[in-house]
Amino acid sequence: MDVLKKVPVREQEPQVRAANFAEVCLGYNKEEAMAEAVRCINCKNAQCIKGCPVAIDIPGFITQVKEGNIEQAYQVISESSALPAVCGRVCPQESQCEGKCIRGIKGEPVSIGKLERFVADWAMENDIKPEGAKEKLGKKVAVIGSGPAGLTCAGDLAKLGYDVTIFEALHQPGGVLVYGIPEFRLPKPDVVAKEIENVKSLGVSIETDVVIGKSVTVDELLNEEGFAAVFIGSGAGLPKFMGIPGEQANGVFSANEYLTRSNLMKAYDDNSHTPIMRGKKVAVVGGGNVAMDAARTALRLGAEVHVVYRRSEEELPARVEEVHHAKEEGIIFDLLTNPTEILADESGWVSGLTCVRMELGEPDESGRRRPVVKPGSEFTIEADMVIMSLGTSPNPLIAATTEGLEVNKWQCIVADEEFGQTSKEGVFAGGDAVTGAATVILAMGAGRAGARGIHEYLTGR
Repeated sequence: MDVLKKVPVREQEPQVRAANFAEVCLGYNKEEAMAEAVRCINCKNAQCIKGCPVAIDIPGFITQVKEGNIEQAYQVISESSALPAVCGRVCPQESQCEGKCIRGIKGEPVSIGKLERFVADWAMENDIKPEGAKEKLGKKVAVIGSGPAGLTCAGDLAKLGYDVTIFEALHQPGGVLVYGIPEFRLPKPDVVAKEIENVKSLGVSIETDVVIGKSVTVDELLNEEGFAAVFIGSGAGLPKFMGIPGEQANGVFSANEYLTRSNLMKAYDDNSHTPIMRGKKVAVVGGGNVAMDAARTALRLGAEVHVVYRRSEEELPARVEEVHHAKEEGIIFDLLTNPTEILADESGWVSGLTCVRMELGEPDESGRRRPVVKPGSEFTIEADMVIMSLGTSPNPLIAATTEGLEVNKWQCIVADEEFGQTSKEGVFAGGDAVTGAATVILAMGAGRAGARGIHEYLTGR
């Protein structure tokens, strides 16, 4: 065995998976996982832990895998993570734990994400649950939103002995895990639903179809419903658009709507109550993970798909693995390209996307080179559907109905990074509701911070 190289992971062949919604990556079996775990050199000053937003004891769980103690490995992970099967699939490990792996200095880093996924899947298959609280504290905490931030915060608080209730606006818990990420990346019944059941097994209650700000307000939860603290992890579901001509044409979607209808409402099924249109030539504007998800979904629905992004491939914010999979499946990347107008036919339906070529100029405030228009470069991409994937912002409803809750100019809740404390006493917040759209694992890290802050607040520290 070459210890400098990762144990390869099995995947569906590109031409096969491009026509189905089954999971692309098939993961490790026990033999493969143990072989990969041997590559870990068990550093004393483990940089991988510092790269993990929820601070999993990575060498600790990998050591258990190495010895074949998978149940113990799961308990090590579950001390820090409420959603290991999710994180093993969708975390950007290449820029976090694996990006800091010492083994990666000479050779390839250890496949930490694939090992985490194996351990979590094994635990689910063998009905192993995370360990709960030894005793209850007799205090109620409300968590708003059942996405990664809310589930993590609720799980951590339940382990400490709090009586936790999650309030979810949709009819199904999971937040972005169920409405945003496609089945081929994150299976819903086999992974997401089971991880949510694990959180519930800690004693967490989940109430769906509760819209905070309409069904009940944050102030009412604190003053009338007996909750000692509230954590807001409501995410960021309000889509952004470019403001270019033609965005009102029929066949223009936000990626948020397109993915929600496909993932949560199964609109790709012709027997669905709300079927979605199947474009033949689809342009997806944006370069993040959500853009890749929308593009790969449209491809599976039979379209020729173009991803239109105004910077170069080096600046693509999507995970390298997602871009690689998209290219393998046949998605066309129009890079250094910026839309200027959406064209429509006489009946008001999308007929094309007018674009200009870009070139990279001087760096902007983010440190990335700013794209500038290349003169005389206008051209048209033929399309009958355009999906805008330009990020999202929080719904302002919660802040508008909560007295004394400070927000910034982007309608994001202002909260302390270490503990999630907001401007309102007893109210904490984290995840996309605070930062705007970000990754699942960063939201989980914020959920852990919020739980820590609530515990310190309720114990008078």
